[in-house]
Amino acid sequence: MRRSFKIALPLALLLIVLDQVVKTWIQHHLVLYTTKPVIPGFFNIVYVLNRGAAFGFLNRSDIQWQTYFFFAATALAVLIIFHLLRMARDGDTLLILSLGSILGGAIGNLIDRVRTGEVVDFLDFYWKSYHWPAFNVADIAIFLGSLGLLAAFYRMRRPSSDK
Repeated sequence: MRRSFKIALPLALLLIVLDQVVKTWIQHHLVLYTTKPVIPGFFNIVYVLNRGAAFGFLNRSDIQWQTYFFFAATALAVLIIFHLLRMARDGDTLLILSLGSILGGAIGNLIDRVRTGEVVDFLDFYWKSYHWPAFNVADIAIFLGSLGLLAAFYRMRRPSSDK
């Protein structure tokens, strides 16, 4: 097995398990749409459901096709990630870790969509009346993996300074 898969797949599995364990804990310890203040004026644990994507995109109850759309988008993303992992050089550790993180996050949210058609979100950051949209561990993994991916691609494109 290629080094890229030996690194990315265990990382993805770890993130999937962590995401699902925390979401299950939230579902069993909070009532839907409740809030538990952690840092008053800044951070709450909430239990909300999201039919859409990041930042509430397509989070609407009047349309039913989001689940199929996000399932297809995730399937395509997984195929692309596996292709990139297959093509990654052994020294591309940032690229490999980033792809593993995105893969774990994508599958973590996909599990929710397949089970219930909605994703469990529970992290609520806010300041005064402004609330960042609630998110979860899978979303963090996708976000950090995306930042890492951008950095990895930037490093690949940067010309060498060996002149």
